[in-house]
Amino acid sequence: MTVLVNPTALSDHKARDFKMLIDGRWETGAADPIERVAPSHGVVVSRFPTGSRNDAERAIAAARKAFDQGPWPRMTASERSAILLKAADLIAARAEELAFLDAIEAGKPITQVRGEIAGSVDIWRYAAALARDLHGESYNTLGDGTLGVVLREAIGVVSIITPWNFPFLIVGQKLPFALAAGCTAVVKPSELTSGSTLVLGEILQQAGVPDGVVNIVTGTGPEVGAIMTSHPDVDMVSFTGSTGVGKLTMSNAAQTLKKVSLELGGKNPQIVFPDADLDAFVDAAVFGAYFNAGECCNAGSRLILHKSIASDVVSRIAELSKAVKVGDPLDPSTQVGAIITPQHLEKISGYVTGARSSGARVAHGGKTLDLGMGQFMSPTILEAVTPDMAVAREEVFGPVLSVLTFETSAEAISIANSIDYGLSAGVWSRDFDTCLTIGRSVRAGTVWMNTFMDGASELPFGGYKQSGLGRELGRHAVEDYTETKTLNMHIGKRTGWWMPQTEKPA
Repeated sequence: MTVLVNPTALSDHKARDFKMLIDGRWETGAADPIERVAPSHGVVVSRFPTGSRNDAERAIAAARKAFDQGPWPRMTASERSAILLKAADLIAARAEELAFLDAIEAGKPITQVRGEIAGSVDIWRYAAALARDLHGESYNTLGDGTLGVVLREAIGVVSIITPWNFPFLIVGQKLPFALAAGCTAVVKPSELTSGSTLVLGEILQQAGVPDGVVNIVTGTGPEVGAIMTSHPDVDMVSFTGSTGVGKLTMSNAAQTLKKVSLELGGKNPQIVFPDADLDAFVDAAVFGAYFNAGECCNAGSRLILHKSIASDVVSRIAELSKAVKVGDPLDPSTQVGAIITPQHLEKISGYVTGARSSGARVAHGGKTLDLGMGQFMSPTILEAVTPDMAVAREEVFGPVLSVLTFETSAEAISIANSIDYGLSAGVWSRDFDTCLTIGRSVRAGTVWMNTFMDGASELPFGGYKQSGLGRELGRHAVEDYTETKTLNMHIGKRTGWWMPQTEKPA
């Protein structure tokens, strides 16, 4: 089902001219701005400064000074927590503005983005709570006269680089935890979807974050991102994006041995056994494959179905897929919005063409959609997919579902683990032993059992293998932005190291 794009929906929208934030000042940049064309309506909706190498260096210098000399790392935990809570309240107050920006810049359904902003508010509040619960350890069991204390200290200046698919949500999975730990930051949002992150800069100023603590530089990866990942004054890099760029980020950071947190790609399997609740699964499969137009690292894009149920399940998924509403992101009924760029739409279509050439069959969709303007892809199901096909191994990042089959549990596990990614997985069975056995055998950072893509601020998120390093969300998130320091203290008179005091020469 399609929702035609309303050609007049943005007729009254004036393209917004944004500035970037460096050391508390809003700047335009020296070069011509980056114009963002709405992927759904084909009109310019935002203009972002084209940040330069010099802009990135000045932002890093500001963050370095704010960490080394400024008040933020030296505040009490309760003071930082109060500011983060105020930021959360201000985000909630500007939720509709933030949702609109992400919808028009990324082509995301407005109803979905409203949910993402609400989720972000919860994450900011959770990070504020963790700020007051970050603590070390003490050991008084090391012998008479010895006390050991283990401290958690803010790691320093953090470069945060975020992608275009969840502009506001993903910066919220990084920045509040870095701030809770006492770090300072330089943030680079995607040059395609920078608007909501720049509004966040305004919010943080209003909340009382001191100048230089959060800097936001817009621009491209080769110009701005390269400096942010290699500069010696940066202590840590937190990056979300493709595995290829993640490897480049890690290589740049290795020049000065920075700590790196990477949340990268996924090709996430859902393994379904004959005794599963198929009504629930079919609904979850459609959501997991097409949510955010499939432009989601967590998408359940690989179905591994038991052969005895495969034909029936594919038919049911195809039937439900017909009811999915694709189209205008600003229509509240839309479930699948626009594809981010024409080039990316071509890439998705190329995967479908390649799969068909390799022997896969299109059970549903498989075509680009003409909705009068913008770029859209029909929800697509490919069956007769084999584990060696590119569409079964590589991240398509579009609304494309690949269906594979298995006969034994061992075969299902082998197929699930046969690729380079290990971000998440799903297991569907009414038998708890089956779910637990598969869940422990699949190499993935998150395994859902009889559900898919549920999450919470308290639960850590991240991947195995080439899906990344480190974890976001949960207690692990704030700890990731710290260094561990050991204080070994002696109390009273020492007896000496090599010899007692009485044996030392006069």
